[in-house]
This record gives sequence, structure tokens and C-alpha cells, in this order.
Amino acid sequence: MRSRLALVSLFAFATLALGAGRARAVDPPPTVDRIGERVMCLCGCVAILNHCPHQNCSMHEEMRATIQKAIAEGKDENAILQLLVQQYGVKVLAAPPAQGFDLAAWLLPGLGLAVGLALVVMIVRRWRKPGEIPATAAGGHDVDPKLLAAVEEEMKTSGMGIRK
Repeated sequence: MRSRLALVSLFAFATLALGAGRARAVDPPPTVDRIGERVMCLCGCVAILNHCPHQNCSMHEEMRATIQKAIAEGKDENAILQLLVQQYGVKVLAAPPAQGFDLAAWLLPGLGLAVGLALVVMIVRRWRKPGEIPATAAGGHDVDPKLLAAVEEEMKTSGMGIRK
């Protein structure tokens, strides 16, 4: 039974992997809008190029013209992105490349989430542990004998005491 399940899982994985490989092999031609979703507008609006809120933004128009010219020259999407990086710097990319120092932008959120989850688990486990009972509460030896006698007397007179 396990071997059949493993065989079916392997077949499903291979089918998905081959399908994904074929999907990548046929890249659609680049468009200004698709590339505009992958780069930032550098006018200072901190928005993706296609969503720049400024009317008549000169940087927006300049970058779209650069993209359109590269598409007319027959460049693919990656080549156009490289051209934009050469012209404006890495800051133009909406998502930093997963290499070098920029790899930290991809790894740190996941690492922070893992460390935070570990801290929460440790704190919850510590809260759930039964605490130690202090020696004074367990033995009752630090109680003033006069106070203890007064409480016992009060219990006897009020009828709350143990009756024999």
C-alpha cells in the first residue's frame, strides 16, 4: 500500500514538474503593463510604475518610453529589467533580486516569523507549567500564633468551626 502511494505521489510530482517546465518555455511577449508591474516609479511616490498616483509624472512617462523602446527593439522581459537596473539602479525593481545582500530581504521576514513563533511557544509552555508552592503557604509556619488563635476562636464562636 505504501509503495503504491509513493508511486502515485512520484507520478503526480513528475507531471506537475513537467507542466511547469513547459509553461516557462513559452513566455508571452513582454508588454509595458506587465513590466510596469515589476518596477517602481522613481518620482518619489513609492508606488509601482503602473500605479503612480501623480498626474503628468515625468519619471513615469520616461520609464514607460524606455520600456516601449526596448520592446520595439525585440528585447525580452529579463533584458528590459536589466536595462532598467543599469539605467536607474537596483532600486527600480519592485522585488529585490534574491542574491547578495538583497537576499536578506527575502530571508529575514521568514526568519523573524520563525523566531517569533519559537518565543511564543516557549512563553506559552512556561505559563502552562504548574508553579512551585512557596514554603510559607505549604507549611504555614510563618503565621503569627496570636493571629491563628484569634481566627480559630472566631470560627468557633461563629459556628464555622469543625464540630465534633
